[in-house]
Amino acid sequence: MHRTAPRLARIFASAAVPVVLVAGCSSGSDKDGNDGKNSDGASKSATPSPTPTVAAAKYETLPEVCPTLSAKTIDQLVPKAESKKGKELPSADANQSASCLWAGLNGFKYRQLTVSLKLFRSEVSLGSGDKRAETYATDQAQKAATADGAKNAKSGQVSGLGDAAITVSTETKKDGDEFRNQTVVVRTANVVVTLEYDGAGYEDEKTPDPKALLKDAQTAAKEVVASIGKDAGKSSGAGASSGGAA
Repeated sequence: MHRTAPRLARIFASAAVPVVLVAGCSSGSDKDGNDGKNSDGASKSATPSPTPTVAAAKYETLPEVCPTLSAKTIDQLVPKAESKKGKELPSADANQSASCLWAGLNGFKYRQLTVSLKLFRSEVSLGSGDKRAETYATDQAQKAATADGAKNAKSGQVSGLGDAAITVSTETKKDGDEFRNQTVVVRTANVVVTLEYDGAGYEDEKTPDPKALLKDAQTAAKEVVASIGKDAGKSSGAGASSGGAA
């Protein structure tokens, strides 16, 4: 049985960054009953309310998604990959959401690897980038447990990977072949990494060992997170004012 959404949410829980709203002082009657006027008869000026702000997100842009994994890693995880450079999937805005796919058949051993990155900017109306990413990461883990008719879902935490990470292991059957699927969802500041690693054995090839797949998936996820820390565009750290959603 897979974990419920509330349990997955607790894995990604972190201290929420409150939106700071400061109400200005409005003018009104003074204690002498002058209806907002001073002794000179001039109206008292109201203190203007400052623009609401929320803590700025750490990252402003994403790195190129396919280069987040080295050719050496692809050789190990996806032998005989159609392209070691990967295939970048279509995206309306690669600085907000990007995915790369590798697939290969080595004899009758099939492997497929997908890395998806999602960036969340801080918005007063929506909250901090970190908090928004936390919510999205929980949703991604929940989806992985049920995607494509998955069964026997098992989830677990990963320490020392990003700010929070969870793995989801499932089994699926496609065209009579048994697949073992491993998903690693990692939040690093305001970016979410969703790494999916699937394997199958065609013909008389054995179904891959899910533990071995999971170990490889976690190793690859660490490499992706390191690439984000090195290559992603970082914020100046100033507070974000109100604006449109990311």
